[in-house]
Amino acid sequence: MSKPHKRYSREERLEIVKQSLEAGAVVSQIARKFGLAPNTITRWRQELRLENKLEPVGQGIKALTDEERQIARLRKQLREAELERDILKKAIGIFSKSDGKSSNS
Repeated sequence: MSKPHKRYSREERLEIVKQSLEAGAVVSQIARKFGLAPNTITRWRQELRLENKLEPVGQGIKALTDEERQIARLRKQLREAELERDILKKAIGIFSKSDGKSSNS
């Protein structure tokens, strides 16, 4: 028979998330300390970010300024436009090739 799950209050969850965000903290160790699955702490962290409309920072994710976000968005649009252009060039090349059936010579 499985043991009943402990219900954590909002304050307890915030404290656990806070500990998991400290420098050098290892989520799996904190999870073990509180008898949780590591993905539970990860989910709580995500929920906290969404509730407070925070962007993830750390672990290779850089906080962006408004200008950097706009530059990233414009670069993405440029890549998509270039891809569309390349696809159209290839399509034109395919459809404009003479197949020998409809030549006027």
